[in-house]
Amino acid sequence: MKHESKTLLSCRGVVKGWGDTVALDGFDLELNEGSLLALLGPSGCGKTTALRSMAGLERPSAGEVWVGERLVAGKGTWVRPEERRIGMVFQDWALFPHLDVWSNVAFGCHGRERERRVGEVLELVHLIGFEHRMPHELSGGQQQRVALARALAPSPEVVLLDEPFSNLDASLRAQVRAEVRTVLHEARATAIFVTHDQEEALSIADNLAVMTHGRVIQTGSPHAVYGAPAHRLVAGMVGEANFLPGEVSSGLAVTPVGKVLAPGLSDGPVDIMIRPETVHLDRAQEGSARIIDAEFYGHDQLVRARLKDGTLLDVRLLGPRPDLTIGARVDVRLTAPVHFFRADSAVAVSPYCGIVTSDSPQAPATSDRA
Repeated sequence: MKHESKTLLSCRGVVKGWGDTVALDGFDLELNEGSLLALLGPSGCGKTTALRSMAGLERPSAGEVWVGERLVAGKGTWVRPEERRIGMVFQDWALFPHLDVWSNVAFGCHGRERERRVGEVLELVHLIGFEHRMPHELSGGQQQRVALARALAPSPEVVLLDEPFSNLDASLRAQVRAEVRTVLHEARATAIFVTHDQEEALSIADNLAVMTHGRVIQTGSPHAVYGAPAHRLVAGMVGEANFLPGEVSSGLAVTPVGKVLAPGLSDGPVDIMIRPETVHLDRAQEGSARIIDAEFYGHDQLVRARLKDGTLLDVRLLGPRPDLTIGARVDVRLTAPVHFFRADSAVAVSPYCGIVTSDSPQAPATSDRA
């Protein structure tokens, strides 16, 4: 028998605004037990307001917030933040500067189990031996772990993290986010973290919720959302993407990279999305594109090519390709199906179909994008 995950936090039609500004506009989200969910979206989309509404730091204008089976906001109900069993890690970590590590972590713990529980979480975040250090005596990564330990110490139902890595140097960020993911999984915590960094969201989260204009527009695993974006905005926020115009007629789309099979699609304008890693370039004296820029990173490189009609195409290639110098002419070949979006609404339409060339009259087989 398949075990169904328990929903530990639910937002249903949450609205929040100030005057003419609407931060949340029908915000819906469900968080299952044991999940690490990234709430991803651009600055100003309402991510932090959503998190603060869950924590009880903002009172929604409408809608409901549930923690487990308990209504904590909505229908005339309001439960104070400290009574919601939600832990919070703030963007600036908000450690008490006059308290040492032990006292910071113990702040929300009470009762006879206090000493034991503080010791457990300090061991979990690898800060045994740092109990009497003051916050200013710690590195940024250590301060981050203290903030996480403080949030975990009272054994909350859910942990909320607001842009938890934004104050760290770039050199530390990848290391600390891996450590935080490990700690949360070892603690068997259920957590939501807010971020505008797509790499951060894809690398840490078990599930994504992509947000814009005060509402969630797609949820799913990182693989599912990356592989099958439901909206052009999602495709652009989750990973790198090229968007090219196309015109569908009789099941065939004419695009700057060639003709693409589009069975079942209505005639008219569409946008196609091509991931940079699904493009292959071959040197060709009379090639259909010319390389105008290249950034080499060792393990891969990002190449920008200009097609004959002036369209720019970003291509990500594994390893060194010394033959692809700036100015070189190349032929463009797609190695995976493209995605179609309606030009008028930016909503994704299926199927995913491949480019038609004189060498290959059939489209590549459609892969499982979920």
